Amino acid sequence: MTYFLGIDSSTTGVKALVIDAKGEVIGAATTEIPLSTPKPLWSEQDPADWWQGTVSSIRRVLQETKLSGTDIAAVGLTGQMHGLTLLDETGTVLRPAILWNDQRTGAECDDIRARLGRARLIQITGNDALTGFTAPKILWVQKNEPEVYARVRHILLPKDYVRYKLTGDFAVDKADGAGMLLFDLAKRDWSPEVLQTLEIPAEWLPKTYEGPDVTGQISAEAAEVTGLKAGTPVVGGGGDQAAQAVGVGVVQSGIIALTLGTSGVVFASTNEPFIEPEGRLHAFCHSVPGRWHLMGVMLSAAGSLRWYRDTLAPGVDFDRLLAPANDVPPGSEGLLFLPYLTGERTPHPDPLARGAFVGLTVRHTQAHLSRAVLEGVAFGLRDSFELMKSAGLAEIKQVRVSGGGAKSQLWRQILADTLNAELVTVNTTEGAAYGAALLAGVGVGAWPDVDAACQAAIKVTGSTGSQADQATKYEQVYAEYRQLYPALKAISHNLSHI
Repeated sequence: MTYFLGIDSSTTGVKALVIDAKGEVIGAATTEIPLSTPKPLWSEQDPADWWQGTVSSIRRVLQETKLSGTDIAAVGLTGQMHGLTLLDETGTVLRPAILWNDQRTGAECDDIRARLGRARLIQITGNDALTGFTAPKILWVQKNEPEVYARVRHILLPKDYVRYKLTGDFAVDKADGAGMLLFDLAKRDWSPEVLQTLEIPAEWLPKTYEGPDVTGQISAEAAEVTGLKAGTPVVGGGGDQAAQAVGVGVVQSGIIALTLGTSGVVFASTNEPFIEPEGRLHAFCHSVPGRWHLMGVMLSAAGSLRWYRDTLAPGVDFDRLLAPANDVPPGSEGLLFLPYLTGERTPHPDPLARGAFVGLTVRHTQAHLSRAVLEGVAFGLRDSFELMKSAGLAEIKQVRVSGGGAKSQLWRQILADTLNAELVTVNTTEGAAYGAALLAGVGVGAWPDVDAACQAAIKVTGSTGSQADQATKYEQVYAEYRQLYPALKAISHNLSHI
């Protein structure tokens, strides 16, 4: 048998997952890694922990599946996006990596907009300058740690540091590279204009590859510590969201991935680069060669439901909490919930946005509150769909839903009615690591292309259709929901300073 290994270097741990040539999961192992917050709003990790976690997870999954390194035909990589990893000329890490959720770079984002012009920045990269991206982190180090910056010779993303340790090569896939705010989105490579304007040397950046492209081979040194075979091909892979999309089969236009986890992600594959003019959607390259994607992110999706349960019904099982909400009509009899509990990103990039229940009366019960939370999150996710349509996205044919919140049949129905689209579930639940393993298989010819790999391995397991009468009702309620943020913005900002 032939097997493929996907490695996911996430913020919380490193997962190693093995699939066979039919796409069946054979085994997985995860090693947790620590997170450091040395100052308020800072978020860092030691790249050595990524590597140690990678070694541990690979050795464990090989042991638990009773496979040897010679059984692994190829390796695919994925992981957390945007994190800044700086190396000197010898490949030595210069400082802890600054992660995607680090918020120290507000001034640098303003600087990038001032230098390039906001409209030009969005036109080239597909994105506005946000604190999560890599480019402002580079400028922060340049300004605040000049002694470190003077020694920089290589800039890598988290998973690509793991690649360097596995192969000795400096490389990045185009999907993850596009998330650094240094890419020319249409040309699928580094932007000379952005690099020159920000005074970042092009030679510090790695060569870019498509997701299934082979970027190098497992070195003798890496083989000795991981148990893999020296010479095993390693492919480009993708950032976690692009690889997650491959893992659920969202690789063609018209099919949308909706991830209902702590945060909510709406991901659309496109055949050409689409840019939302105000930069309210992320526009990146896909892990699929010659394709792109649009992505909207809401910060508190299933996280809103967890907050609601933990705060107002602690210890109550989610199924028992939500069961009475089935009997509440759409719109929760005039009760709205704004799910901005941790600020928001799409469609309002506002860290000071706040959540709210609006329309409370003595008639409302806990069942109404429960349903209003589900509906408010559904409306927040619909905002991303509306932005995608306004950017020129073609007809939405199908929405593939995953994540913990997707286990609720009621929530799936509310989403189907709110979006007026068919929601389906699929047989794959391992996310980004699974997508990386599929890309590895494509890279060595197990499948002719990514489309064929997804068609062979990923199957629809369930479907929830929209109901015409409910969809009509939600159109009316959604129109009221959209007025909440502008009405409450000033109050939310004022309250944040009290």
